[in-house]
Amino acid sequence: MRLMIAGGGGFRVPLVYRALCAGPFAGLVDELVLYDVDAARLAAIEAVIGDMPPAGGSTPVVVVSTDLREALTGADMVFAAIRPGGTAGRIADERVALDLGLLGQETTGAGGISYALRSIPRMLELARAMRRHCPEAWLINFTNPAGMVTEALEPVLGRKVIGICDSAGGLVQRAARAVGAPLTEGTLDGVGYFGLNHLGWLYRLAPGGQDLLPGLLSDHAALESMEEGRLFGQHTLLQLGCLPNEYLYYYYQTAQATDAIRRQQETRGASIHHQQSALYPALAKAPHAFELWDSARRSREEGYLAEARTHGEQRDESDLAGGGYERVALSVMRALSGGGSAQLILNVPNSPVSAVGLATADVAVPGLPADAVVEVPCEVTPDGALPLTQARPGGQFLTLMQHVKEVERLTIRAVVHGERSAAVGAFAAHPLIGSAELGEQLLTGYEAAFPDLGQLWGPTASDT
Repeated sequence: MRLMIAGGGGFRVPLVYRALCAGPFAGLVDELVLYDVDAARLAAIEAVIGDMPPAGGSTPVVVVSTDLREALTGADMVFAAIRPGGTAGRIADERVALDLGLLGQETTGAGGISYALRSIPRMLELARAMRRHCPEAWLINFTNPAGMVTEALEPVLGRKVIGICDSAGGLVQRAARAVGAPLTEGTLDGVGYFGLNHLGWLYRLAPGGQDLLPGLLSDHAALESMEEGRLFGQHTLLQLGCLPNEYLYYYYQTAQATDAIRRQQETRGASIHHQQSALYPALAKAPHAFELWDSARRSREEGYLAEARTHGEQRDESDLAGGGYERVALSVMRALSGGGSAQLILNVPNSPVSAVGLATADVAVPGLPADAVVEVPCEVTPDGALPLTQARPGGQFLTLMQHVKEVERLTIRAVVHGERSAAVGAFAAHPLIGSAELGEQLLTGYEAAFPDLGQLWGPTASDT
């Protein structure tokens, strides 16, 4: 199998390579193609991979390329993890919002919309290139905001695009361990989870038929053993009656999160930018590139959601073990290529596909449109990812999902149809913003930070 990674110079690419060299995914890939527009970043990651300790299994041939056509030709699978604007762009995503007194976060709120306005056009270019050069290939997308990007690509690739994120699956595994009933990897028996990417809730945990979630929510010590329990606190979780995805911290504790970000010496984006600006040139010539990269990886993981840990709390060793998303992506790839079905929480259209390839009248998340991309448990086979029907979300959960889905659709419309007014509307409609005046100010600020945004808008763009 030929696997192409778009964004092959990305920081976490070595995790994918390591997973392909040993364990359950060894031997799946014969050739790994790393594609990136930045040759220097490719060289750095190639050095890290070349310096990795032997894994003892079969290793794929690694090819690096800055030519998209060359990289895609013959590909059976494509992973995509790109960041238009680089880490410097993330600084602006966060800072423009913070300067207006709003939450400044990479995928949530204003920063996530800004990120999408840059990532969706580049991902549409990739999808169209796949249609030309590898039309039978699957695209496994983890370019953020993952759910929004996946929905934007579905008209081009149909069900051949699947969005992934490791945060939902990680939540389920941590909860299962906390109740003493760990799940076998690739199974979600008795698990109930509904939501959008970075906006979901675990509402049932019944691996043996009996729902263990109420007992977990009532057990203070068990909750304290998992990150989400410490993050939200037992009182909030008992009120909700479920376990939220960690990113819901930005909705439930908006003021606290924003204040914590402001009090940090630098934003998360600035921290990563400074780290990588120094790291990448060093990796290409370091005698121990892997050791240098792995140390930086651990440091980066320790800073994840740091604004939520305001009392010096450290992340557990299991949280720092490395990656997570690469195992989800490779599990999807293995199932799609005939290696046995797998149950995983993925980002797919809300309506399953019938035997004749058409969307059915059923939906996985009642209350959301059939063509909306949702994040739910799925059964993955060579035919694709089939979303499994979930319970109808309660009022507060469904209302928030519907609200954010409308924001996502306005953002996609802004890019696809070149409507600046839709982009302003997306900012204004977001529940963490909620103001037409702020919507205009945000877009104006992002246009100043990213001059290429202006090229998206059509001739009526000034009519806002």
